Amino acid sequence: MTTGVRRRMGVEERRQQLIGVALELFSHRSPDDVSIDEIAAAAGISRPLVYHYFPGKQSLYEAALRRAADELAGLFEEPHDGPLGARLLRVMGRFFDFVDEHGPGFSALMRGGPAVGSSTTHAMIDGVRQAAYDQILAHLGVAEPSPRLALVVRSWVSLAESTALIWLDGRLVPRGELELQLVHDFAALAAVSAAYDEEMAGVLAEILSREPADGPFGDLVGRLVRLGPLVVPGQRLR
Repeated sequence: MTTGVRRRMGVEERRQQLIGVALELFSHRSPDDVSIDEIAAAAGISRPLVYHYFPGKQSLYEAALRRAADELAGLFEEPHDGPLGARLLRVMGRFFDFVDEHGPGFSALMRGGPAVGSSTTHAMIDGVRQAAYDQILAHLGVAEPSPRLALVVRSWVSLAESTALIWLDGRLVPRGELELQLVHDFAALAAVSAAYDEEMAGVLAEILSREPADGPFGDLVGRLVRLGPLVVPGQRLR
């Protein structure tokens, strides 16, 4: 039999509730447009009580971003079984699930939101990028990357981030196509680098040797073949 008396939350439990409420609100609207009064109402408590747990909106905002950043960084974790192309495609699927669900919050995290210039926010963003970078290197089985491989991986992480931000401005390209395209972009970046560096050529050869013909990288090759003969620079199509 219920008594109708609500259980009183402990300090940490209440803090986590407020972070969850704030993150949910930030996921649908820009943090700049969400007030402490709205957060308090959604949590079922008074405005002064919010300030009892967080000194201000900025500290609550940063706590919510920390939870989002931790979740986002974890999206790049993937078992190291099977071909790399399929693994990257699963990672991109989870990444865009997050972006789709937390659009304004994702934009705020990656663009700085109301915390522009905050060293705490910049550290969180850098932490997400570093986690993604480390996970991709782990998928490649490389502990000490060459400068060119490091450049390829960091460039790809940056490309995935910027692509997601542009996609959010209208979702004009089908999401599934972008996920596959980003996997293809990784192969393309590696291929261009391999054209300049023997070590990168070896890395690319190792990757492709493990890829099935019907995998994402095999799909890229098929798409390129269907384009027909490439135009030689300086020559016009007849």
